[in-house]
Amino acid sequence: MNPWWEGKPGRVLPDFRRWAFAKAQNGLLRGVAPITVIRGPRQIGKSTIQDQIIEHLLYREGVNPKRILKVQYDDLRPLGRLDLPVLDIAWWYENRILGQTFNEAARSNRPAFLFLDEVQNLQNWAPELKSLVDQSTVRVLVTGSSALRIESGRDSLAGRISTVELGPLLLREVAALGLRADLPPFLADNGLDRLTDKGAWVSLAAHGIGHREARDAAFTRWARRGGYPRAHERFDVPWAEMADALIETVVNRAIQHDLRQGDRGRKRDESLLKQVFTLACRYTGQTPRQSVFVEDIKSALDANIGWQRVSAYLSFLEGAMLLKLIPPLELRLKRRRGPAKICICDHGLRAAWLQDVVALDPGDLHDNTTHRDQAGRIAEGIVGFFLSGIPHLDVAHFPERGAEPEVDFVLTIGDRRIPVEIKYRRNINPHNDTRGLRAFIEKSAYNAPFGVLVTMADGVVVDDPRIAPVPLRSLLLLR
Repeated sequence: MNPWWEGKPGRVLPDFRRWAFAKAQNGLLRGVAPITVIRGPRQIGKSTIQDQIIEHLLYREGVNPKRILKVQYDDLRPLGRLDLPVLDIAWWYENRILGQTFNEAARSNRPAFLFLDEVQNLQNWAPELKSLVDQSTVRVLVTGSSALRIESGRDSLAGRISTVELGPLLLREVAALGLRADLPPFLADNGLDRLTDKGAWVSLAAHGIGHREARDAAFTRWARRGGYPRAHERFDVPWAEMADALIETVVNRAIQHDLRQGDRGRKRDESLLKQVFTLACRYTGQTPRQSVFVEDIKSALDANIGWQRVSAYLSFLEGAMLLKLIPPLELRLKRRRGPAKICICDHGLRAAWLQDVVALDPGDLHDNTTHRDQAGRIAEGIVGFFLSGIPHLDVAHFPERGAEPEVDFVLTIGDRRIPVEIKYRRNINPHNDTRGLRAFIEKSAYNAPFGVLVTMADGVVVDDPRIAPVPLRSLLLLR
């Protein structure tokens, strides 16, 4: 795993670097916390970023190869037989390779860098890491595909960890990877306050038009293939072949491998998990009632399975970062009512799993009228997952409440709420399609200064000055 100790190169890496490369590298080298975590679903590029940082340290920064340790814990069962799999290897490395203690190396301005891939698969990874960084001055980069297990270690590592959450490719990354085109993001890392001003959303729409050629070309590729890097690195591979690869390396890997990593003595059913994921894909962008899930699963598996178990499996899939469960908006200390909105992490993964490719690009959709309703629901799932991935942004959905119509999403920034409605269709009715937004804005208690209407096309005009239309293609340039 560490060929550089013998002067040998690592694996050949892609030239393309995901947005998280710079953020993770900065956290590793200069971050306040000694541990930087990159978390995200499988096959999203976490290990590649780790190896790119190692290569940068070796060949750009001139770091002595013996100051770098990489351990991949995924599927290496013999390591699990060690009493302290993290600390034992760290101590071995300190004595046999580094040739001095971590603290001696740090005091001579030559700190060691530890790269631990899928370390959260170990039962006591967090306490071991805490002990390591509390006693030694060392910089650690951790990658993991289980948000639940990483979160469970956060309490032990409070004040010692910073997290970078990595999802599928952003639209600007598709442009860079597939088209060698530059699509600058609209929003700075710490610029959420800007979004409480309607003018920012108007500017976002204008930003998209200003980069229309690259934006539209990237959107067409992304709409047809989704956001997994492999699908764009090998754009020449037919979709049917790529879909099989995604199922095997992303979904089956998460289900078959991570399923075994549950609490000891806890029985998990692989066929049930697959069926729950199937229904989640089918209902992306929607809020199916508990009874819908339970009845569909009873019918598919011919088994009496209750909602509590189904809910646990949905949480497992969210922990594997294959979907987001967007909660209903909680107001005035009332308990949340209604089901969560399901948002699959990637429409390409959904298409592969269900073997159901739904046209999303406006040109493709124009030629396939049967996909229009499905495209709208999938677009809603896309928006939900995308917005919930923006750091520190609170995203909920607003279910119909009495006379109040539903709103697809509500963003909470400070004391302001921004309702967001998705109408992914060619023709917009400025009155009917904004009814939910207007009702929410007009309720003074909600403190919503304006609303956002996410559309298919540029140039949609709404007479109400409180509503900002933004096409989906431009919304995806927020990040």
